[in-house]
Amino acid sequence: MKNIIFCIGFILMCICALQIACAQEEPSKIIEEEESAEVFLEEYTDEFQEKFFEALKQKGIQNYDRSINLFLECKRLQPENNVINHELAKAYLLDKKYILGQQYAVESIISEPENYWYLDTLFTLLEKQSSTMDEVKFTLPFDNVDLQKNLALIYFRKKQYQNAIDILKGIKKSTFKDNLLARIDDANNKNKQNAQVKSTSAFIVASEPTSKGLEMNIKNQLKLEQYRIVENNARDAVEAYPLQPYFYYAYGLSLHKNNKNSQAIEVLESALDYLFDDIPLANKIYQTLADACTKMSNFSKANLYLSKIKPGF
Repeated sequence: MKNIIFCIGFILMCICALQIACAQEEPSKIIEEEESAEVFLEEYTDEFQEKFFEALKQKGIQNYDRSINLFLECKRLQPENNVINHELAKAYLLDKKYILGQQYAVESIISEPENYWYLDTLFTLLEKQSSTMDEVKFTLPFDNVDLQKNLALIYFRKKQYQNAIDILKGIKKSTFKDNLLARIDDANNKNKQNAQVKSTSAFIVASEPTSKGLEMNIKNQLKLEQYRIVENNARDAVEAYPLQPYFYYAYGLSLHKNNKNSQAIEVLESALDYLFDDIPLANKIYQTLADACTKMSNFSKANLYLSKIKPGF
């Protein structure tokens, strides 16, 4: 009888010891699994970044097939990342595969209809196919006001003034609408003057606008790194000439140099609304935006602006 009791007690002790051991082992396993998940996520992020920046590099050296394949890998890793859609659209555009690029351009606009550059890329892809926006309007969120404004700007930049006016007719009265209509009117008047000059074979000497003299002064002050003086002068210039993107650039640059990076970003982003066909100035704006974003520790946005810089200008 004593032997039986002893055996039962021994068995119960073994069971308890086993339970304690398992209880101690479970948290350890959980911790190991959590650490493994964190390491996996880190590797995942590193892989995406490595492929993304290599894709930009390959695009920069005109190795478009390699660039496209890498962007497709990025899309597989982060299918919801809309920047990748736009990069694919641009890469296909450069590789002259316009229909494939159009697919990704439309996708990027659907996700972010207010982005000017997404629409600009789609417009260019359509131009390359001798197509128009009317043929894809039904696939886009065309009731978005920002999209309509961007399209009006693109039409203006392409000197398709009547198309721009038609778009503006559907937009409510605003400073943007008034400014763009004024620029269209000014461009039409200049075209009429040029036509008159050609028809009469006369020479018209136009007096230099005061904005040109102000621009030269600000450029000289920037060369001398007189950023505080530039900040005041450029701010006044923006108020006096709200349609001149250079003054926004000079104002934003001076704010950045004076460590007012949040204000600088706001001003420089406003400059993009008035920027038409001036790639060297656009590159300067994007570089300054990237520098300001870096100072604000917004590295993802800084990299985005750096990717917009067009080499060779």
